[in-house]
Amino acid sequence: MPSEQNKSREQEDAESEVESFRKELGPFVVAAETTRMAMVFTDAKEANHPLIFANDSFLSLAGYDRDEVLGQSFDFLMERPADPEARLKVEAAFAGGSENEFEICFRRKDGGMFWTAVFISPILDKTGDLVQHFVSFVDLSRHKEEEDRLRFLLGELNHRTQNTLATVQAIAVQTLRRAANKEVVDAFEGRILALSKAHSLLGRKHWETISLRDVIDQILQPFGLNDRRVIRFSVKGDDVRLQPKAALTLAMVFHELATNAAKHGALSNEAAGKIDIAWQAEPTAQSDRIRLRWQESGGPTVKPSGRRGFGSRLIERGLAQDLGGEVHLDYEPLGVVCQIIIPVPAGAGWMSNE
Repeated sequence: MPSEQNKSREQEDAESEVESFRKELGPFVVAAETTRMAMVFTDAKEANHPLIFANDSFLSLAGYDRDEVLGQSFDFLMERPADPEARLKVEAAFAGGSENEFEICFRRKDGGMFWTAVFISPILDKTGDLVQHFVSFVDLSRHKEEEDRLRFLLGELNHRTQNTLATVQAIAVQTLRRAANKEVVDAFEGRILALSKAHSLLGRKHWETISLRDVIDQILQPFGLNDRRVIRFSVKGDDVRLQPKAALTLAMVFHELATNAAKHGALSNEAAGKIDIAWQAEPTAQSDRIRLRWQESGGPTVKPSGRRGFGSRLIERGLAQDLGGEVHLDYEPLGVVCQIIIPVPAGAGWMSNE
């Protein structure tokens, strides 16, 4: 903080600056003084962007008196130590960068912190020279508190969901142990575990969109996806984001395909079998979609069964019913081939092939 003498001189300079552009922007300055939105003006001719005007709404938000902020550099409002990324955003906005609106955390006089959405705009004089910056603030404190509360509740819900799935698994195993053979019990346990993994992955992402590749990694890890000793998987595709419902359905589909491959297909022999997984995003005029192909090779000769089990029904019907997609499951002699087409929200955030 400056000394009282320096502070007074800075205040006088700031007040002089306000008066000089008050005449030029009279109605605008009067509106800024009375509006409920927090606003300040800074001197664009100084490198540290000193405040030359602060309205009552801003002073109420930050907890300072007017003579405590006039003449101070803009970044004295930022938390200590200042976040380097936040400082870069501020400097870029003052320098005229395209990102002149962002969220940032500031420090009140009493030491408390508050989040605001900040908008920085240049003010030019009659000759077109930059003379001041106009900065407005929208208090996001309640919004951030609500986000934290919802994040806590979601974490608690995720925890309870995992506990519920574990309880269902334990009850089912105890119930089925005498009524069904070991293969049925293992199949049920595997499906519950796959569902639990998908829920856990979504929980870590706050039940927002998640990467298709992350789903594949999570579900196929137990089947040797990342085993460096024997490479049995090839995974290639765009970086596609999935909505929770699509992620859960595809997690179960990958589990069923991998389980079948481990029992009868490409993963059932020593090391010869391979599984190629590839997909691409396809923007269309009506909606976007993902086209995915699961292809097995090198395993035992495939002999199609005349009976459709739960896994096949889940793959063929689940995708169509849950996601409005298409699936073609072919038991070709050289290996199972599963082709999947599912719609996704437009602009699902994919990038170029990896």
